[in-house]
Formats: sequence, structure tokens, C-alpha cells
Amino acid sequence: MVEHLKKTYTWDVDGRVGNTDTRGLSIEVTEFDYKLPKQAASCFLVELGNGDKFLFDAGTGSAERLSAMKIPMDYIDKIFLGHLHSDHIGDLDAIWIGGVVGNRVAPLRVWGPSGAEEKYGTKYMVEHLKKTYTWDVDGRVGNTDTRGLSIEVTEFDYKLVNEIIYQENGVTIRSIPAIHALDGSVSFIMEWNGLKLSFSSDTYPNKWWMEHTKNSDLAIHECFASPKILIDKQKFPPQTALNVGTQVHTSPAQFGKVMAEINPRMAVGFHFFNDYDTQPIVLADIRETYDGALSLAIDYMVWNVTKEKITTRMAAIDEDIWPQPSVLGVKRPDPSKRIGFSKYIWDGRVNYPEVLKNIYDKINKEYGTDLAPPQ
Repeated sequence: MVEHLKKTYTWDVDGRVGNTDTRGLSIEVTEFDYKLPKQAASCFLVELGNGDKFLFDAGTGSAERLSAMKIPMDYIDKIFLGHLHSDHIGDLDAIWIGGVVGNRVAPLRVWGPSGAEEKYGTKYMVEHLKKTYTWDVDGRVGNTDTRGLSIEVTEFDYKLVNEIIYQENGVTIRSIPAIHALDGSVSFIMEWNGLKLSFSSDTYPNKWWMEHTKNSDLAIHECFASPKILIDKQKFPPQTALNVGTQVHTSPAQFGKVMAEINPRMAVGFHFFNDYDTQPIVLADIRETYDGALSLAIDYMVWNVTKEKITTRMAAIDEDIWPQPSVLGVKRPDPSKRIGFSKYIWDGRVNYPEVLKNIYDKINKEYGTDLAPPQ
């Protein structure tokens, strides 16, 4: 674009040479990948009319998107993980600890599958995530309300077939096996108020999905980039592209066949860079095998689902966002519970008592408090 802009003004530019200082006419272009800020990894927020909210997967970048939706973090407390690849759990830490910084005081509840071995299970992953953030967590004790740092894990057998793993407040969620990377991947089926949502996470087409997701109101299934896109855009060798695009994941043509067989009211394809040059390829492949209602997901796409109709729209967002207030109420932390510093570090403090007194005096006057700075 810039090169053509420069050519557009050739006469203008050349007419200035020798008549004025033209160093400012130089243009240096840094072109960046526009896909990065608009498409985070896998995460779907489900909001029900009973007030409940659920997350299905929590991939890298999803915490940012959730914040932009201006939802109080107390509501973001139920996460269902289809498998443990980083593009599906990469922001679990940000939702967990970042949620506490964002005023969530409710415990974070996580549901996820077991694995063929203990080390491949959700419980193992979460326990080690907690150990990873030991310093972070302990440094907050006594300084902020840390009730939201509690994580409750419900690990279920990945081999369950359409069995209930969650049932509260009129909502039922079932699990079915998925086929992806290793044993231990699952898909979910949610039912509420006579409506049915199916979410695949990542999977190869399989018999459990075909049997138990028929006639879903909303069927969200991975629709990976086609092998051609993987070769041309991601520079995969053809052998790798075919393996990843049709065996590890569900290709667009396979996705179309899946949807034609289960016949949802609305099919939603996700898990590819949905760009101006990739969407036509993906769409053409899908339409070879499926001609029903279809959405190809991008960030902030919303589906309003009722028994009468399904409306697709884009969410209103605010990217310049501060944390929303807690709906449950933040408690004042107990300073006596702080782990604190060693004498060596404490003795390195440089105090400005007159500055601190001025800060405290202003806060006390404005907010009607009577707090004294620590000595």
C-alpha cells in the first residue's frame, strides 16, 4: 500500500527535490501480522438466562478478550477443559490469578479429563500450575483478598460416554471421548431449558460425537486450516500438512461432513486463522459436504440462541478496560497473614515519611478513613 502511495505522489515529491529539505519525505514501513491481536486461542463463553456463565477451554489470549467483555470476574468461575494443549489452557493462569487481581473472590472451579497416566490428567496439570505460581500466590496473602486463589478441580474419566459431569441450577453437562493427540481429550454437551449446545474442543471425527450431538441447537466443532493453507501459509511440508490437517485435526471438508450428519440448527467452525484469504478456501471445502446454517468463528462473535431463532452478531467491547467490581464484595485483607520480607531485604527500604503521610492524609480525607502509614 505504502509503495503505491509513494508512486501516487511521484510528481509532488519530485517537484520538491532541490527546493526544500526533503529528508522528511522518507517513509520507513514496519509491516506486522494483523492476525495476532484479533484471534486468540480457543475459548467459548456461554451465558445462560439463569445467570450462569461457563467457559469451554481457556486458550492463550482469552483472558484479554473476557476482560474486554466487561464481565465481573466473580462470574468467570466455571471452566471446562477439553484437553491440555496450551492453545486450550494457556490462559488458565491469567484467569485464575488475573481474575483475583480483577476482583474475583469466588473460587475457580475447573472440570477436565483424566489421562491414560496420572501425569496426563487435569488434576496433575492444575497441581503443578499452582506450584509454578507459588511465589506469586504467597506474595498476595495479607495484601489482597485471596479467596479467589482457591482452585477446585473435578477430574472425570475421559472414557465416559454421554455421562453427566455437571448438574446444577437446571444445567446439565455431559462428556464424550474425543480423538486428539493422546488419550485424554474430550468433548462436551450442555443442555439447559430445552436447548442443546455441543463443543468439540479438538477432535478427529468420531462415533461418539455423531451419536450424541445430533440436532444440537449450536454445534461448535473444530474446523482446522486445510492442508493447502498449512502448506502455503504455515510452510508445512505436504506430509506434515496432511497429517496435522486431516488426522490430528478435522479438516474443513471433514467438518462439513460431520455437520451434515448431525444436522444442528447452527454449525460453528473454529480453530483456523479466519482471514480474507483463508476463509474462501475453508468455506469452499465445507460447502462440498454441508449446505446448512454456518458460522466461521472470529473473536467476539456472539450467537443469541432461543427456541425460535439463532442470531449471530458481534459483541460490544471495551479494550481500554479496568477491572469490574466484585459482585460478592471484596474483604479487607489481614496484614498479619503476610509472609513478608527477610531482615536483609526489609533493611534496604528507603522511607519518605512526609510523602507517605501526605498520601494517607489525602486518602483519609477523600474516603472518610482513618488509616496510618506503617512504621
